[in-house]
Amino acid sequence: MLVLPKGVRHIPGHLDRDEQASLVEDIRAVVRQAPLYRPEMPRSGKPLSVRMTNCGDLGWVADKSGYRYQRQHPVTDAPWPPVPDRLLQLWTRLTGETRFPQACLVNFYDSGARMGLHQDRDEADFSAPVVSISLGDACLFRIGGTKRDQPTRSFRLESGDIVILGGESRLAFHGVDRIYPATSTLLRDGGRINLTLRRVTA
Repeated sequence: MLVLPKGVRHIPGHLDRDEQASLVEDIRAVVRQAPLYRPEMPRSGKPLSVRMTNCGDLGWVADKSGYRYQRQHPVTDAPWPPVPDRLLQLWTRLTGETRFPQACLVNFYDSGARMGLHQDRDEADFSAPVVSISLGDACLFRIGGTKRDQPTRSFRLESGDIVILGGESRLAFHGVDRIYPATSTLLRDGGRINLTLRRVTA
């Protein structure tokens, strides 16, 4: 039996197929206003394997100058579109927070994309959890401790699953080892969408 670190919640199949499809339509509307782009690693300028965009008051971006939150899309310079109401309701229901998330990072993984171990630590406020929603193809998700050299464990995330990092695991290292292609028919052309809801400012 998989034992997750304290503060990590995995909620398998939380969203049914209709709810997933509705969220995909919400995200398509976001992408029409804020197109997916490929961020770059700081200093090296190497492009990440995922494409991303954001919605909310703030959006997370990565380029040669570093990681940060900003109010405008880095390519179009337009403000980010608002977080869809469906996601705000989901956040409130799952977290009990009275404050809405300020940022929703939208990551799109094709069959060859992955995400190395990292911490979500570019925020000023760690008191609220991070809520992660999986849509589309399954992936192998890896979670560790709050230090890079601590042991990790991996488990599969399916479309409609939710992972919450809070409390002692708010700064846990995590990543995506691989995508399992053609494991979902939710997205017309395959791939995986990950939505990450966060508070940013104190």
